[in-house]
Amino acid sequence: MITGAHVILYSKDAAADREFLKDVLELGHVDAGEGWLIFRLPPTELAVHPTDGEPQQEFYLMCDDLAETVRQLTQKGAEADGEPTTASWGTRVSLRLPSGSLLPLYQPRHPTAHG
Repeated sequence: MITGAHVILYSKDAAADREFLKDVLELGHVDAGEGWLIFRLPPTELAVHPTDGEPQQEFYLMCDDLAETVRQLTQKGAEADGEPTTASWGTRVSLRLPSGSLLPLYQPRHPTAHG
């Protein structure tokens, strides 16, 4: 039976992004050896959306209060990429990782599967 999920973020500066996840987002982690950190994620859910284009995958972090979460994270050195946007499903913004990659963060407006 399924016991979990493993998400991979590919990065042009993996060491800096790992430090961000560890120190700014304060994600728990284990060291798989030689500084290769594997991070614990909060409860996770999976949605399947229709597409007319090529199938793709997306990864979002979720929070209960986007404005407060962004405020706390920017005080710790995180950078939001623009202003939050609102859609029928929630309010979102992306955090800029040290590598320059964007990590989407959203406050859902729909029921969550883990709540």
